[in-house]
Amino acid sequence: MDPISILIADDHPLILAGLSSLLGTMPAFRVVAQASDGQQAVELYRQHQPDVVIMDLGMPRLNGVDAIEQIRAGDPDASIVILTTFQGDEDVYRGLRAGAKAYLLKDADSAQLVDCLRTVASGQQFLPAEVASKLAERKATSQLSRRELEILAYMATGKSNKMIARSADIEVGTVKFHVNNILAKLNVASRTEAATVAARRGLLSVF
Repeated sequence: MDPISILIADDHPLILAGLSSLLGTMPAFRVVAQASDGQQAVELYRQHQPDVVIMDLGMPRLNGVDAIEQIRAGDPDASIVILTTFQGDEDVYRGLRAGAKAYLLKDADSAQLVDCLRTVASGQQFLPAEVASKLAERKATSQLSRRELEILAYMATGKSNKMIARSADIEVGTVKFHVNNILAKLNVASRTEAATVAARRGLLSVF
């Protein structure tokens, strides 16, 4: 069988070099291109049409999620693996919703990486147990609106309802309405708990 062709996209030179070197020792894989930003990843994908893309999320010019969306817009069958240091489940959700078929943290061992690449190259989804559980939790919770994310961000800084109303230019009663919705959607009992859950899930960075 022909080796699985790989495009690696990451803005850290050491990650690019390390992954390329690792995969270069394995006859089952062939690294055909390396990108240091999201826009370059999109362009190189169009040029090389690799079997699998290994995509970081936090990159300049075009972030990983937007790059995934652009690649998938041109090729709905593109097989993309998110490999990142991010651990908020909102990042997991957004990346997979954009069309990625797998999500791995950068501390994954080489055996898991190889298993992931082979699985995705065969057209299947690959999700480690801890990632799958985060997704299950995310899907079980109603999605917060943009306004609710804004209010949540203010809540996380310790602002009172009056201060939030002033910052968001809305009525205090409207703030109370949003706060109650946020607590219900996150299934928490207090503002402090809401802020903790939001930080753990990566919701604050989304807004």
